[in-house]
Parts: sequence; structure tokens; C-alpha cells
Amino acid sequence: MPIDVDAVAGKEFEPAEGGWVEKDVILYALGLGVGVDAPATDPAVLQYTYEGFKPGFHAVPTFGVIPVFSTLYGTFSIPGFDVDPMMILHGEQSLDVLCDEIPTKANVVTRAKISGVYDKGKGALIVVEATTADKETGKDLFRNEFGIFARGEGGFGGESGPPAGNVAPDRAPDASVETPTRLDQAVLYRLSGDWNPLHVDPEWTQFGGLDRPILHGLCTFGNVGRAVVAAMCDNDPTRFRSIKARFSASVMPGETIITDMWKESDTDIIVSARLKERDAVVVKNSRVTISA
Repeated sequence: MPIDVDAVAGKEFEPAEGGWVEKDVILYALGLGVGVDAPATDPAVLQYTYEGFKPGFHAVPTFGVIPVFSTLYGTFSIPGFDVDPMMILHGEQSLDVLCDEIPTKANVVTRAKISGVYDKGKGALIVVEATTADKETGKDLFRNEFGIFARGEGGFGGESGPPAGNVAPDRAPDASVETPTRLDQAVLYRLSGDWNPLHVDPEWTQFGGLDRPILHGLCTFGNVGRAVVAAMCDNDPTRFRSIKARFSASVMPGETIITDMWKESDTDIIVSARLKERDAVVVKNSRVTISA
């Protein structure tokens, strides 16, 4: 079996140093599609795209996934993890913001480990847990859990993992936000660090068993996060505390993501995302927490 569960589970990565500046924060926002459906001078756009914006320039809070990518690429060099990268899909993602607000520039250190390997039958789910801290102060900024689904690597008899949970209520959502994407959205988003050719190269896409390049799951993830900020946080990204999402279908660049939200309390929101152009739910069993 390509995945040696005993060798991989619990494996710790070497600490990885990194950092970002305002330009990276702006590029991430543009990669999500901020400004596609609003004037460039709209305050809701400028707070993510102009470093001089008053009253404040902010990172889209899901930016916390970006500095971890240099660590994730190390997964494929771990002894016992002999998996074809083209058979990898992003299955789940969670992010906890541990600071009052993600800084718009920082030098950081990320420490990560493989916290679980689960048998999903048709594939294996590998969970990578990573915590990123400010290099100067040592203060934790955010924590990520990446759920990597390796197609064709299941059936080894392991645990199937925790149940999905976060089921949407059987009623109309309390809020819905439409977020259009551009035809070249994946080309822009990849500049923030996810260089997987599955999202831009038709030949690689077909090799991976897909019809055409798809949008990055984390681009969809970011758009779900900023939809919640817009609808539930009065466009204040500092109120965003965490998100846990499960990807259920792919988005094609140019499609419109509709994020539906159900308030369970002043701080807990169940979320689901679907496509306007076709009958597909792309994010489900998901939850966002915010500050009251």
C-alpha cells in the first residue's frame, strides 16, 4: 500500500519559517475575487486591497491558510507517503484565528504534524495539523487542519474518522451571499502559493481524471469566509474567529458561489455553499464562529 499508516501517522515536520507583507495580503484578496462585483472604491473592497485605507486595512481572515503551504509540500517527501499528487484532492479544512487580528505583515514559524490517517473506503484522508506563530514574539497567530483526500488509497481497514456534523437546519437560511468568480480566478489565486497544475493545466487535469481545470478548494473556502464577514459581521473581519469546512464538489472558474448561513447563536453559524449556475453543493457540514 502506498501509504504506510504506521510510519506516517504522528509524523512531525521540520519547523518552517516564512512571512508576508501587505502586497501578499492584497494579492490573496484579488485571488479570491474581491472587487469582481463591486466598485474598486467600495469600502468593503478597499479594506482588503488598499494598504492606506482608513479606518483600517485588513487581511481577509482566511489568509491564515496561506503561510502553511511551504510546510504542506513536505508531505510528499515523508517516508511511507508514496502517493501520486495528481490523485490528491482537498477534502476538509479548518482554521482558528488565535490572535485579535491576522497582521498584514509578519515573519512567522509554522510547526506541523500528521495528526491522523483515516480509511474512507475509496480513498484515504490524511489530516495535517499546523500552528503558525509570530517569529519575534512567539505568539500563536492561527491553527490549521488540512484534510487531504488521496483517491484510491483507502480500504486498508483503518478508522473512518469523526462524523461530519454541522448539518444545515431544515429551514430557509438566515442570510445568503452571492460571490461571482472570474474565468481566470484560478490563475490569480495560485499566485498566493498553491502551484498545483491541476488548477491551470488541461493536460495535468485530465491525468488526474478531471474534465478541465477546477478552482482551488481554498479559494472557495476564502469566499465562504468573507461572505460570512459581510453578512454576519457588518463587514468587520476582526470578528471572524474560526471556520471548519468540508468540500463536496468542485467549482469551475467563472461560476457564482452562493453561501447560505444559519445562525445557531450570536457566535455560531452553520454554512453551506452551492453554485448558482448548476445544481451542486460545493461546501457542506461547515461552521463559522465569530465574536459577538
